[in-house]
Amino acid sequence: MSADDEPTAPHPDDVRTPLPQARETLKQAARRHAHLLAALPPHGERTVRQQADAETAAYTVRTLRATFMDTHTDAVYDELTDRLTRPLRVDELAGAAATAFPGLVPTGEQLAAERARPQARKEGHEIDQGIFFSRVLRSPRAGAHLLDTMLLPTPRATALLPEFTRTGSVDLGSVRLERAGAVARLTMCRDDALNAEDNTQVDDMETAVDLALLDPAVEVGLLRGGEMTHPRYRGRRVFSAGINLKALHSGDISLVDFLLRRELGYIHKLLRGVRTDRPGWRPRTTDKPWVAVVDSFAIGGGAQLLLVFDHVIAAADAYVSLPAAQEGIVPGAANFRLTRSAGPRLARQVILEGRRIFATEPEARFLIDEVHDRTDLDLAVERSVERLRGSAVLANRRMLNLAEESPDDFRRYMAEFALQQAIRLYSSDVIDKVGRFSGAPAPEPGRTP
Repeated sequence: MSADDEPTAPHPDDVRTPLPQARETLKQAARRHAHLLAALPPHGERTVRQQADAETAAYTVRTLRATFMDTHTDAVYDELTDRLTRPLRVDELAGAAATAFPGLVPTGEQLAAERARPQARKEGHEIDQGIFFSRVLRSPRAGAHLLDTMLLPTPRATALLPEFTRTGSVDLGSVRLERAGAVARLTMCRDDALNAEDNTQVDDMETAVDLALLDPAVEVGLLRGGEMTHPRYRGRRVFSAGINLKALHSGDISLVDFLLRRELGYIHKLLRGVRTDRPGWRPRTTDKPWVAVVDSFAIGGGAQLLLVFDHVIAAADAYVSLPAAQEGIVPGAANFRLTRSAGPRLARQVILEGRRIFATEPEARFLIDEVHDRTDLDLAVERSVERLRGSAVLANRRMLNLAEESPDDFRRYMAEFALQQAIRLYSSDVIDKVGRFSGAPAPEPGRTP
């Protein structure tokens, strides 16, 4: 069966009609596409002609999805959120859209089938999620509401908060959280993988950030990597090796649960705070200053984190790098934030050419506030968290963040990121590169974005 055997494909104008009619048109087009794929061998086992037919059909139905959302975004979002009264996180919103608008985004069953395959054998249904979220985030109304929703504490954090406020400690698996005095100390402890992030660690990090922000006894947050068991770094602290490329190759890194949740969830909360919706006239969010400590290196996603911290301390032998462009993906919001902090020339050298910035280089001052020998690092950390205590720090921090990065600018960047990153995840060069890590041990520094 080929695309030539299908009925005439609907024109994009067919989904610029009133919403009920457009919804049905999209549903039928997506059903025909699904039938075509079902008649073909699995991706990776097709002939050249069969794969071309599949790609042509996918392009046609994706054009319909994009046009549908360009025309109906606010109406779709209003229906899914009961006119902005129902807060839905990104995963919940995608699930609700799959049910209410068949064919708009992949179903849970489609995504489960995709997760069972390595990245190179997937159909790329997440690209349809990228189309959906790019349009939602482009809308000033829907996008602003989604960003606001993502600042709410997670149910997991809400459930753990009484225990944490009572005991001052919680082990989340890949992140340990301890309160010492007025400081919440978050330790990333994926010791076997150099703190390379996956879906699980993103969940643990957001929970830990929520707890630190919600605990009234905490005044300052501190993030540091724990000691590693990796043979090359055994017994040494490591900040982060970025995204886990082995997990990406195996299909376990998702657009929604990892890439979008990470940027719109805990990283955005580090900057803006967590929504508490306390009554009265005061701000609805609770934010706190944050200190990061870079032992050994901050690669890729680790480097991205530094751009939202109020103070960064590094060991003298540490370095920072963002080799995501070399690996073929977009390094989160680093393209948005690094130019502001380091300037356009250095940002291009780091992101496009993979330049490492060593802590002792003059250029490191754009990313790192203090550099110390390892023997002096702990004392420097304690001095830093003490300086950042106080209500005046909070007020001025909030105003600095607002001046440097407006919510609307961030929303517009993330709209384009959602689409571009979805496309990159299924690009042949990315799949070829991450395939190197299919059976490899934990990634070596400098080879993980």
